[in-house]
Amino acid sequence: MSYQESHNLILNNISRFIDLTKLEKQKYLSLLTEIKVKRKAFLMQAGDITKYEYFITKGCLKVYTLDEDGTPHISMFASEDYWTGDMASFMTKKPTRYFIKATEDSELLGISRVNYDLIFKEIPKFERFYRILYQKSLISYIKRSNDGISLTAEERYLEFKRKYPNIINRITQKDLAAYIGITPEFMSKIISKVNRM
Repeated sequence: MSYQESHNLILNNISRFIDLTKLEKQKYLSLLTEIKVKRKAFLMQAGDITKYEYFITKGCLKVYTLDEDGTPHISMFASEDYWTGDMASFMTKKPTRYFIKATEDSELLGISRVNYDLIFKEIPKFERFYRILYQKSLISYIKRSNDGISLTAEERYLEFKRKYPNIINRITQKDLAAYIGITPEFMSKIISKVNRM
């Protein structure tokens, strides 16, 4: 993706919630860092301190933790026009529990903690933008937690398919199973059943 295209994507994302002047857009873009991650490479690993809030301009990443047995539990996938990272580690400067790994060659724009604080001082309306972003993230997290309790595995799969049609064909069945919270074998049965419907 070109420099201009990636900048247009993030500015369009921001413009859903706040209006920026041309000068404010230029200032914000000047504070971003371009980051590239190869497929299967880590953007972040457990124990790291999260240095950036990330916006994906190209590619797909998975965010997960490992249990005591080393089994991955995927909490989210993020592709173009999504934000990702570990907000708790970013804000507290404490080590993260999460891994973020690229499932495709990916390109991101990152804002560092120093520049994040600076943008609030220089363009206060960004406080509104990030507040809305975090509220939406919290709502999504609560819904996912509730779905994990109240929906069957098949219903969780159908909900994922409905909500993330641009991601479903870009991830492995094994990763999808880790997100749904079932074995890859059971995931295969569910997919076969749904495809016959």
